[in-house]
Amino acid sequence: MIQDIFPSKLNNEYKNQEVKDEDYVLVFDENGKLYVGEDSGKMLLTTKNDVKTDKVIYLFSIDDENYFLCNEYVEINKEGFSYYTIRELRDRYSGKDIMAIFTAYHLWKWYADNVYCGKCAGKLEIDNKERALRCSCGNVIYPRINPAVIVGVIKGDSILITRYNRGYAHNALVAGFTEIGETLEETVKREVMEETGIEIKNIRYYKSQPWGMAQDILVGFYCEADGDCEINMDKDELKYAEWVKREDVVLQPNDLSLTNEMMKMFKEGKI
Repeated sequence: MIQDIFPSKLNNEYKNQEVKDEDYVLVFDENGKLYVGEDSGKMLLTTKNDVKTDKVIYLFSIDDENYFLCNEYVEINKEGFSYYTIRELRDRYSGKDIMAIFTAYHLWKWYADNVYCGKCAGKLEIDNKERALRCSCGNVIYPRINPAVIVGVIKGDSILITRYNRGYAHNALVAGFTEIGETLEETVKREVMEETGIEIKNIRYYKSQPWGMAQDILVGFYCEADGDCEINMDKDELKYAEWVKREDVVLQPNDLSLTNEMMKMFKEGKI
């Protein structure tokens, strides 16, 4: 999965530190596209030497490499570099580079969406001790993380495979966001019922995954179908929902997602 970068390690503790010439300084445009290049199939990122601004924010480090965010829109023209969406980069690269840009995008989105205070409309300031934005009125804003579930619904030797109406086009599982006042297990039951009309039982936790592209923390569960297993698909949400035998499960084109790992575990008879 995207976070599986061992032996490398993401260190996401906030630090108030100066940027050095060799540190990565990531440049996003106003639409969230990242400025990157490529050399022999490897993704290249901009450094402080490439980005002529002092308005940068420390994001995190991976091993001994520091990543900063360019905190203003700058004109930059580097040969072989261009702006790409995170989804485009997801389909081209893997390893710690993808983990880095997903996490960076998550933080860029938070900073970009929180320029002014929601209480008094004052300008928010970056805290120098923790990952927070502060207003003179006393309001403090912390990074947004959206909890969501991924659900592998099993019926004997089959699993419930879905495809979304919009966005990602490959095979997926039932998924959805947790609502206010709801447990994760209640989210699992509700989302399966809403999307497919299936009653479930024996809900059990599998794994979790950060998914910065949507500012999510994904929580994976398996469960069994209960009673009538006839699918009543929500056509506004899905274009496909079917019971699929283990040997017929078609996996996603890369191994970055929790969804793909859960489908793979079932396909290989490990669940």
